[in-house]
Amino acid sequence: MRILFLTDAKTVGGSEIYLKEMLPRLRQLGLEAEAALPLAEGNAWIRQALEARGVPVHAYRSFEDLPLGYDRVVASAWYPQSYRQFFARYTRLTLLIHDQIEIFYPLGLRYVYRLGYRLLQVPNLTRAEAVITVSRWAARWLKEVHGIRNVYAVPNGVDTERFRPPGPGEKEALRKRYGLQRFSVIVPARMSLEKNHLAVLLTAKLLPEADFLLVGTGELMGLWQKTAWFLNLKNVHFLGRRTDMPELYRAVDAMLLPTLGENQSLATLEAMASALPVVTTPIPAQEELITHGDTGLLIPPNPPALAQSLRTLPEQLGEAARAFVVARHNLEESTKQLLAALEEA
Repeated sequence: MRILFLTDAKTVGGSEIYLKEMLPRLRQLGLEAEAALPLAEGNAWIRQALEARGVPVHAYRSFEDLPLGYDRVVASAWYPQSYRQFFARYTRLTLLIHDQIEIFYPLGLRYVYRLGYRLLQVPNLTRAEAVITVSRWAARWLKEVHGIRNVYAVPNGVDTERFRPPGPGEKEALRKRYGLQRFSVIVPARMSLEKNHLAVLLTAKLLPEADFLLVGTGELMGLWQKTAWFLNLKNVHFLGRRTDMPELYRAVDAMLLPTLGENQSLATLEAMASALPVVTTPIPAQEELITHGDTGLLIPPNPPALAQSLRTLPEQLGEAARAFVVARHNLEESTKQLLAALEEA
């Protein structure tokens, strides 16, 4: 089966990391998987990484440049309007949905988001021949709330050899390399509204004895930098986009992610695979990954509660989290499930 995986991403997010990991493994299982991404500097390293691992990559300038002749085209898009262009090029599409199908904003704003999703995205999902999404709760939500048929759940997987606990003496060496001398909390998230960096900054204000390392970029980065300056937060450090995430996970003491919207968080799985204690919010996507008090902590995004949870982290969280990811969210199993879903769909 010859399949094209198509995206409109001009920069790199979780869905592009997904392609980098899954497509070479699909080819190893006998699927002729290829990729098409816009010709853009922001995604160049993903295109190069795919090509280096034997995946044919088509860098397109316009939708008319997209190649034809595939048994199936699987599309994922950052912008709902891109799907209309994709459907104009390919009459039959399977959609791969990584995005937040619900964001749990306060004050009833989640229902405004739901209405927007129904108006902008649901027509594309209804038109598709099949929909694949990356969590079981999202598949149920699409069926029950939005009435989408032919939905398949293929949970994310991570490389549990790359994302692993530190070896003997490794944590100390990494902390020295990064200049970490105090309790250190990593916050790996794109700086957009639903990731809730305001809660991170207010938590940091309550924990001046800890350092907070914010990894990622995004449209709100300037706002959060100004907010940190206004709050006089000397313990908050903006690291931008990083390519050394496995080492950073092994160097720090905890991960904080007070997110309001996820489908299935790769960052959470990476941290768990690294045996790093995770503090995150009790939204459905995170509840699917974390059992409170066993494989992580599910804390409402209230800064005093988040600060207290970081002060009193149970010691066994990291070990149990890694065991869960190794058993349930490894890349090999995820790839087999994706192949099965593609064949069944």
